[in-house]
Amino acid sequence: MAKRRKKRKNRKKTGLLLVVLAILIGGGSYLYLNQDVQDELKKVTKIQPTLKIVDENSKRRSIAVMIDNSDAARGNHIGLQDAYITYEAITEGGITRLMALFKDVNTDLIGPVRSSRHYFLDYALENDAIYAHYGWSDRAKNDISSLDINNLNGITNASDAYWRDQNFYAPHNVYTSIEKLKASAEAKSYALKTDTPLLLPYSVKPVHLETDENHLVANQVVIPYSYYHTTSYQYKEEEQRYYRSMNDEAHTDYKTKKQYHVKNILILKIPNYSFDSYGRQDLENIGTGDGYFITSGYAIPIQWHKNSRSKETTYTKMDGSELKVNDGNTAIHIQPITQETTIQE
Repeated sequence: MAKRRKKRKNRKKTGLLLVVLAILIGGGSYLYLNQDVQDELKKVTKIQPTLKIVDENSKRRSIAVMIDNSDAARGNHIGLQDAYITYEAITEGGITRLMALFKDVNTDLIGPVRSSRHYFLDYALENDAIYAHYGWSDRAKNDISSLDINNLNGITNASDAYWRDQNFYAPHNVYTSIEKLKASAEAKSYALKTDTPLLLPYSVKPVHLETDENHLVANQVVIPYSYYHTTSYQYKEEEQRYYRSMNDEAHTDYKTKKQYHVKNILILKIPNYSFDSYGRQDLENIGTGDGYFITSGYAIPIQWHKNSRSKETTYTKMDGSELKVNDGNTAIHIQPITQETTIQE
């Protein structure tokens, strides 16, 4: 009887050991398999960083809008903060004009819109942008035709896309919206999608220029265009942004009352000259030249390269390596080569 009890006890122990062993083996297999599953899930569900300034996967064409930047127009600017790239170049009389590019946004008020100048077409072309303007110079008119630019001219072919705001004086009171421009482009059977890649080589990881041997501290940037006009920026480190002023006055949005700001600044030193009695300008912007790239409190010298009017402008460091820009909106300044950029701490 005692022997039977002992055998039963031994059997229980053996069974218990087998159960524990099975649990351990099964549990280990479960944990191992579960780890595999977790690793795969991590691969699948890991959130890859993406650009915030534009949708990299979007095929939607940009719209380039010509913006009046004369003294009388500066207080009337609306909607420019939504532009992911803004070009600034000199025009007649020492003033400048802006061309603001919008993509994957639905800005409902943009302006004041002004007429075309022919060299801005080169920069619309390099972005494959639909070109929006209100009037044109003779040379711009001829080039728009010969280059087959998809254009929306508020005077000749797209009056429904623009309106005048009677709160401002003409001719500095023409406004538009992305919705109206898009509708007008669609009515003209312009392509609304593009396979043209983004102009700038954005980096989702922060770009640090202080590691470049040629870097300068850039807390203040002054970009003269003429005796009459100077654009400048003040860096705010806590926001990692450059705040824009013109002729020492903050450049603000009429609607939001906020000062315009950018993440990246590109300065292209380009020869310009007058070619008619009105003082209209031309640019020698095909070829290679010098400039600066400025972001996050630092600047480095760069070179720009443009092989033809329709080819993209590319940017390299002085050693020839590709330039990467930070994720954010960019101001591209086409500065007369005779004017000197000032970069200060």
